[in-house]
Amino acid sequence: MKLELHWKIIIGLVLGLAFGVLAAAQGWGGFTADWIAPFGKIFINLLKLIAVPLVLSSLITGVASLSDLKKLSRIGGKTITIYIATTAIAVTIGLVAVNILQPGDTVPEEMKVKLLDTYQSAASGKMEAAEQVKERSVLQPIVDMVPSNFFSSASNNRNMLQVVFVAILVGIALIQIPKEKARPVLEFMEGVNDLVIKLVDNIMLMAPIGVFALIADTITSVAGNNLQNVLELLGALGFYMLAVIIGLILQMMITYTSVLKIFSKMSLKKFYQGIAPAQLLAFSTSSSGATLPVTMERCEDELGVSEEVSSFVLPLGATINMDGTALYQAVAAVFIAQTLGMDLTIGAQLTIVLTAVLASIGTAAVPGAGIIMLVIILEAIGVPSAGIALILGVDRILDMMRTVTNVTGDASVAVAVASSEGQLSS
Repeated sequence: MKLELHWKIIIGLVLGLAFGVLAAAQGWGGFTADWIAPFGKIFINLLKLIAVPLVLSSLITGVASLSDLKKLSRIGGKTITIYIATTAIAVTIGLVAVNILQPGDTVPEEMKVKLLDTYQSAASGKMEAAEQVKERSVLQPIVDMVPSNFFSSASNNRNMLQVVFVAILVGIALIQIPKEKARPVLEFMEGVNDLVIKLVDNIMLMAPIGVFALIADTITSVAGNNLQNVLELLGALGFYMLAVIIGLILQMMITYTSVLKIFSKMSLKKFYQGIAPAQLLAFSTSSSGATLPVTMERCEDELGVSEEVSSFVLPLGATINMDGTALYQAVAAVFIAQTLGMDLTIGAQLTIVLTAVLASIGTAAVPGAGIIMLVIILEAIGVPSAGIALILGVDRILDMMRTVTNVTGDASVAVAVASSEGQLSS
C-alpha cells in the first residue's frame, strides 16, 4: 500500500519531534546542527529555488490567457478586498482572545526579569531592523513594488511582490500585441511552467526527510542542550501561547470556513485534505514563500482552482496576506503591555488593528519577519519595544503555527475567487 504524501510528511514530523526531544535531553545539539539541520536547509533552498520561475511563468501565462483587462481588474479587486477583510478579522479575534485570557497576568515576576535578560541582545537587533523600516515614507511600499532591475528582484525571494508586478506587466503587454507575435513567448512560458511543476513533484520526494530535519533543529535550537529550558518557557508563557493558538484556530474555523461557504460549495473535508501537505510544509518551514510552489500545485491539482486564478491569488497572498502573523502581533502587543503592567485603551487597541493590517502587507514571507513589524506596532501604542524579549523564546514555535494559518488563508481565498469566477472544477 502506497502512503499518500501528507502521511509521509506527518511521519517525518513525528520522528523529527521525537528525535529533537531526545537530542535536547541528551545534549546532542551540536550533532543535530552539524549533521541533521543541513538536510532541512537543503529542502527549503530547493523550494525557494523554484518559487520565482513558478510565479513568473504561471502568472504571465495566466494573465495573458485573459481576453480583456476588465477581468484581471475584477479578479484583483476581489482578491485584495477579501485579503484585507480576513486580516482585519484575524486581528480582532486575536484582541478578543488576549483580553479574555489576560495571559500577561500569569507570568511570575522572576521569570519576567530572566526573559528580559536572556533575550535582550536578540531584541535589540530586531529593534534596529524595525527602526530602518519605520524610516520609510508612507508610499515607500508602492515604490518598492516597482523594481529598477528585474534580474536583481528575481535573485531574492523576499522581492516576490516585484516579480508578481513584472509578471502582470508582461502578461498585460502580451494581451495587447498581435497573437502571432505573443504565441512564441507564451509557449516558452508554458514549457517553463510545466517543467517547474515536475520539479515540485521531484523535490517533494525529499519532503519527509526535510521536515524531520527542520523539526529536530527547531526543538534543539529552542531548548539548547537542556530540555528544562523548554519546560520553563512553556510554563511561564503557556497562557500567552494558548491565546495565540486559540486565535489561530478560531480564524481557520470561523473566518476561512465562512469564506469557503459564502463564495463556494466546496466541502471542508475536500479543502483540508487537498491543502494538508502545504499546511504541513508551512508548519515545518515557517515560510509562506518557501511553501508557495506546493500551495499552488495543491490548489490546482487537488482543489480544482484554475491556473489563471491560482497564479495571481497565491503569489499575492504569500506576499501581502499574513492573517496568522497579524493575529499573533495583536496578541503579543497586548500580552507585553499586560506583563509590563500597562493598560491599553480602546483607542490603542484600534491602533493595533489598523497598524497590524498595514504591517501584514509589508511583512516578508520569511521566518521571523513578523517580530520586526511587532516592534513598530508596540511603538505605535506607546509600549516599550524592548518588551519583545519576553516572547522571543517561544517565537519560533508560534511562527510555525501562524504560517499554517497564512497558507490556509491564501488557499481559501484562491478557492473563493476561482468559484466566483466560474473557474473552480469540481
